[in-house]
Amino acid sequence: MSEIPGSGGAPEVAGSPLTGRVAVVTGAARGVGAALARRLSDAGMLVALIGREEATLRQAAAGLPGRSLCVETDVTDRDALDRAAREISEALGLASVVVANAGIATGGPFVHTPADLWQRVIDVNLTGSANTARAFLPHLRDTRGYFLQIASTAAFGSSPMMSAYCASKAGAESFALALRGEVEPDGVGVGIAYLHWTGTDMITGIDDHPVLKALRRNQPAFARKVHSTEQVSAWLASGITRRARHIYAPPWLRWCQPLRPAFPALVSRLARQELRRQPPSRLAADTGVLGAGGRADYDAHQAAARPHPPEQRS
Repeated sequence: MSEIPGSGGAPEVAGSPLTGRVAVVTGAARGVGAALARRLSDAGMLVALIGREEATLRQAAAGLPGRSLCVETDVTDRDALDRAAREISEALGLASVVVANAGIATGGPFVHTPADLWQRVIDVNLTGSANTARAFLPHLRDTRGYFLQIASTAAFGSSPMMSAYCASKAGAESFALALRGEVEPDGVGVGIAYLHWTGTDMITGIDDHPVLKALRRNQPAFARKVHSTEQVSAWLASGITRRARHIYAPPWLRWCQPLRPAFPALVSRLARQELRRQPPSRLAADTGVLGAGGRADYDAHQAAARPHPPEQRS
């Protein structure tokens, strides 16, 4: 844990309901999480950044205008998240906004994806979100705060070659909907953010995969656009300020909600066409973790799982 004083104290933002309050963002070392941490700090919040890469977390926090706290924590570790919640309370105060953003993805055929890697995606994206909510709900009940679950259009129509990611994001959406009904009577708001193509390292090589490239190619031109993390974080911050029940990034996604029943069949049809064109060896070669953040998490997970040699006693 390391506290960063900020470049000038928490900025006063006239009329902002976020000024002076505490935000917690998981998966904040890079990508959308880092951009959102900056956006919330600019809005006058004290920000706790949670992630797997301490050095990268500190780098993300270094330029924030307000006070921040970096906590290197694995969201699949409930005890570590409980400790993080206590440390954040002592250093910054009780959280008023908690964003369950931590997520990783793997691409490739289900049958060629190592079971441990498939499980890790579910553990981080779904169970990690539930762990985050469990650790910080006492804060949010006291502050009558707001919990934001980062989901994805992967919850709209499951894409072949992304089974773990799609399952985890659909599950995270369902979890947040169920949680909303439980905690709204306590004054806690729950929002769900649906992100489409976002310029993170997770999608850097996505056009190299034939099936995923085909799915993107068959979308309308406006739907193929990749939005910057800065733009997506602006949409998210606006929704957080309004305590929105749903946040769409980009906003036109809201009009896709009524069409969701048709998406699985459409995606499956396009995928089948592309799968027939590709030799199995080509598809199997593309199995693996997507993005530097995902690789850092999975490498740390594997290192922790390895047996350690016994200590030498003199």
